[in-house]
Amino acid sequence: MSLPGADRDADSLAHSIAEAAARRSYGKLVALLAMRTRDVAAAEDALADAFAAALADWPQRGCPANPEAWLMTVARRRAIDGARHRQVGDEVTNQLAILADEIDEREAGALPDRRLALLFACTHPALDAAIRTPLMLQVVLGLEAKTIASAFLTSPAAMSKRLARAKSKIHEAGIPFSVPEREELPGRLAAVLEAVYAAYAEAWTDPLGSDSGRRDLAGEALFLAQLLVELLPGEPEALGLLALMLYAQARRDARRDAAGEYVPLSAQDPATWNAPMIDAADVLLRRASAFNAIGRFQLEAALQSAHIHRCRTRRPNWDEIVQLYDALLAIAASPVVAVNRALALAERDGPQAALDALEPYADDPRLADYQPYWAARADLLARAGATAEALGAYDLAIGLERDPAARRFLQRKRMALSSS
Repeated sequence: MSLPGADRDADSLAHSIAEAAARRSYGKLVALLAMRTRDVAAAEDALADAFAAALADWPQRGCPANPEAWLMTVARRRAIDGARHRQVGDEVTNQLAILADEIDEREAGALPDRRLALLFACTHPALDAAIRTPLMLQVVLGLEAKTIASAFLTSPAAMSKRLARAKSKIHEAGIPFSVPEREELPGRLAAVLEAVYAAYAEAWTDPLGSDSGRRDLAGEALFLAQLLVELLPGEPEALGLLALMLYAQARRDARRDAAGEYVPLSAQDPATWNAPMIDAADVLLRRASAFNAIGRFQLEAALQSAHIHRCRTRRPNWDEIVQLYDALLAIAASPVVAVNRALALAERDGPQAALDALEPYADDPRLADYQPYWAARADLLARAGATAEALGAYDLAIGLERDPAARRFLQRKRMALSSS
């Protein structure tokens, strides 16, 4: 039988250790919990329950060697219980939160990373293939519907409706989220690759790395791409995606000069690029090509490699680049590919040929708010001598550009054209 004084000492010790843990780690614990459900209030409630449990348990059983780990385990279980019994909110997010914690507690399985496992969990065959990647971007990688809509050339309202319909279908049909077995991964890979690349592309819009969220997203996307290559070394498209991202990442810092102004690829100094990263991308692309199974990401990586080679050697290779774009259009046709192909075509055959190639897309609603299309069109029209039309296209491009440095670059080009 314990003595009253001993009880008081045990209570006092438990309170002091709990208070110290709260001072050291409260914010971090809430953040880690909130990552699962994106619900800070629920995370705080779960952590409060964990602290209450600690004050009841520690005086009786003794204080743990790692108080934060104990609190996190208990809070996680409370959060799981809350997600299981909650009748409101995002049911898909709740399901994935539960799955995330089950993955954490298993600490084993076909996939080496919880976030990667959740991405594959969103590739259930019962889900429409077109919604799998947007679903991953929202509920696993945390992108907003507006950002996802931009990546898929649609309106935020339309994307929000698509995501809402998908979540309703998951709920009504009782589609379960589970991590697929290793042998199922290759068949589910395409949507995961697309999500990882879309996340990286969103991070690419912050060239100076001043937005910590986007900077972290770029690092996470590269990490996930590397994991996919390690997990599926025989998948050429996984190799191609990592090569593509490394080619881009190698040139990231060169996109701004010392004053923070935008520097287009043609004006960048190849000496400032990350040569070891480019070499690593070259090795990956060669490994991918050895499989003789060409895909979208391999072709996009090959295009990046061709641009880098041209800039390094100062030798035009536009015919090769146009051929690569032709191959990309054949297997992954999109207005974005068409715009980039037109710019390459202009270098090989002149601006009018490029404008003619873009003519079928003139009324494509997907390009109405796509800034690179208007910037490309403005440049091509200016080079073709259609000054008035070019000025109008520049106005649209400038209005749609989010990056202040790129906007100033376009404004300078427009001013030079208007005064010529």
